[in-house]
Amino acid sequence: MAGRINDDDVKAVRDAVPIDAVVSEYLQLRNAGGGNLKGLCPFHDEKSPSFQVSPSKGLFHCFGCQEGGDTIAFVMKIDHLSFSETVERLAAKAGITLRYEEGGYNPGHQRGERIRLVEAHKVAAQFYVDQLDSPEAEIGRKFLAERGFDQAAAAHFGVGYSPAGWDHLTRFLRGKGFSDKELILSGLSQDGRRGPIDRFRGRLMWPIKDVGGEIVGFGARKLRDDDNGPKYLNTPETPIYKKSQVLYGIDLAKKDIAKVSRAVVVEGYTDVMACHLAGVTTAIATCGTAFGGDHIKILRRLLMDNGSARVIFTFDGDAAGQKAALRAFEDDQKFAAETYIAIAPDGMDPCDLRLAKGDEAVADLVQPRTPLFEFALRQIVKRYDLETPAGRAAALDEAAPVVARIKNIGAQHEVAVQLAGMLGILDTQFVVKRVAQLARWARDRGGKGPERQQTPQRGYDTAAPATAAASSGPALNLRSPAHRTERELLKLALQRPELVSPAFDAYGVDEFTAPPYAAVRQCVQDAGGATGAPSDYLDTVREAAPNDTVRALVTELAVETIFAKTVDEAYAGDQLVTVRLRAVDRRIREVQGTLARLGPQGDPERLAAVQNELWVLTQYGQSLRNNGAAAL
Repeated sequence: MAGRINDDDVKAVRDAVPIDAVVSEYLQLRNAGGGNLKGLCPFHDEKSPSFQVSPSKGLFHCFGCQEGGDTIAFVMKIDHLSFSETVERLAAKAGITLRYEEGGYNPGHQRGERIRLVEAHKVAAQFYVDQLDSPEAEIGRKFLAERGFDQAAAAHFGVGYSPAGWDHLTRFLRGKGFSDKELILSGLSQDGRRGPIDRFRGRLMWPIKDVGGEIVGFGARKLRDDDNGPKYLNTPETPIYKKSQVLYGIDLAKKDIAKVSRAVVVEGYTDVMACHLAGVTTAIATCGTAFGGDHIKILRRLLMDNGSARVIFTFDGDAAGQKAALRAFEDDQKFAAETYIAIAPDGMDPCDLRLAKGDEAVADLVQPRTPLFEFALRQIVKRYDLETPAGRAAALDEAAPVVARIKNIGAQHEVAVQLAGMLGILDTQFVVKRVAQLARWARDRGGKGPERQQTPQRGYDTAAPATAAASSGPALNLRSPAHRTERELLKLALQRPELVSPAFDAYGVDEFTAPPYAAVRQCVQDAGGATGAPSDYLDTVREAAPNDTVRALVTELAVETIFAKTVDEAYAGDQLVTVRLRAVDRRIREVQGTLARLGPQGDPERLAAVQNELWVLTQYGQSLRNNGAAAL
């Protein structure tokens, strides 16, 4: 065993490495006054910062859990290292050579286990990088080039290549003094018939780093058809690698995440690369596992849970991506940040999107789009036939427990009101009370979450859900005034386009709250609009329909009687104003909610922008009420 580290060297390490610089690698620190800094404690869950750092004293203390000490104590606690391992790590950062009182300088093989495993990964990473230039790695370089990554991009992210032979890395690391036991323990090698062999062979390699920037594992991408392994192969669980506790790209993204209070969660290594190269430097990804509670803890320490913090998930638009988004929503309430989901219209991931449409498209994709709770609810609601009372009741049955999990009572009430609108249930208070009842049951059961209710509720019977196809098919029943007006406006646009033009063509698809009606509005837009409708206008709109269901609805609306004794410009104007006014009022409620979340202490620029938008919307709404169609 190595001897005791010289006391003078320990003091030199303590003095050489500023405590605020070390702590800032793990969490965001802000001014606490008196020369101190504060942040969210990494050792226990908290919503307001009670963790303080004194750079002048070289000490930290949490007033919540009472953890405290110097730089060495902090690193020992957060990375689960021994005293000597911690001093060795900090000494390496500071460029200090340690002396041991029993035997002079510290030989490499006498270092602690974690230090040795991290060092093995560091050496392996450089080995893989060097191999990327080899003739055998041409297939890997081609893979990167086809995805828009040049040599500089590969170097920036430390991408390398593992040779296809059985034990190239194993023999190389043995030559560097690492034992077979260390190689197996690190996950870089695995047991073979005649001893250790390389775990990763013939693959493109991404180094995975922890928050402190140390390489703790690898992600390996399959390149050849004769490779029978999985598409992506990650390091197994080891003493230094826990897949539920690492985020790929966190070492590169952490400073910007803390600076702008925003994190973008993507699905893969190439997506992280594409985002960063496109200027979205807050992008990170999980490593072969679903986004979960431990990942949230990492981000919360960086985001500081301030009012403007945002986490944006970008999942593929396919079924697997939607499932991943719903899994993320399960942990949504562990964030104090607002959570959103962004899915490219054509379902492309950030890497493909950058290739097809450039950096600007990637940057635009991750601008906050749909709140995660709204996406989750719409995924539930769309599985039911909302045309029938039974379908609406069944959708409410499944969606209400989801809303009931929202801890903030004000937000819970607001989302319950939105859910009533999604379902087309006019009795908004019924939905609000139902959600509140489920939330109370959850609290009474010790926070286990509400169980799905199977018994019928007043006015809404719980029949089996309709097929998925039906939810995007026939229009909703006209119990909802909003849906009734939207239907009338679409009938006018199809049957009497001259009465609603050109105003109708300026209406967004999102101004139609019923998904079937939004689909018809899109068809009119794709057909060139209602203004100056040619003789084959209806045929063109029908041809623009994405499927037979929407096409049938276009036909239905084109022949259904318009519900007015006199179908004229005045009647058309009333429908245009009503639909637009409802959209304006919905947006006003959203902006008011944002304003409430920001609070008086929010970012002044953001606060001013939100207040200005609210003023403009209020003025426009008032103008619509006073002047009718003339205000459009």
